[in-house]
Amino acid sequence: MSINVVRKDKEVNISISGRFDFSMNNEFRKILSAPSEVGEQFSIDMGAVEDLDSSALGMLLLLREKAGGDTANIKIQKCREDIIEMLKMANFQTMFDIS
Repeated sequence: MSINVVRKDKEVNISISGRFDFSMNNEFRKILSAPSEVGEQFSIDMGAVEDLDSSALGMLLLLREKAGGDTANIKIQKCREDIIEMLKMANFQTMFDIS
């Protein structure tokens, strides 16, 4: 399991692999504690995520708050179908751009 972050201008690309769960909390909080710019766009590549739990959903919500709440620009990309279904069950399609 790992999280990789690449910041360029106002784009933040986050790649997550393995099981996205509470064990990634400390790594994910580093992303949240990094200085941010107004209007930053976040792209989360979850193509290598095998599974996620409720703490992962909470981390995504914290990122959304940091990125501007209702005005946040966050794309969750490359999800497997079962991950997309889990995100939809949590109604995340109303808060994130999921593909």
